[in-house]
Amino acid sequence: MRKKVILICSECLARNYTTSKKEGETKRLELMKYCPHCNKQTLHKESK
Repeated sequence: MRKKVILICSECLARNYTTSKKEGETKRLELMKYCPHCNKQTLHKESK
C-alpha cells in the first residue's frame, strides 16, 4: 500500500508536487525538484 504525500518548496513554501511513498516508511521524503515560483531547482520536503 502506498500513501499520498505533498512536497513543499523549502525556500518559498509553495506546495508544488504530489507523490506517493510506502506506507511503513518513517523518514520524510526530500527531493530536488523544479519550483516554478522560485524559477530554479530547490529542495522539496514532505509536508506534515
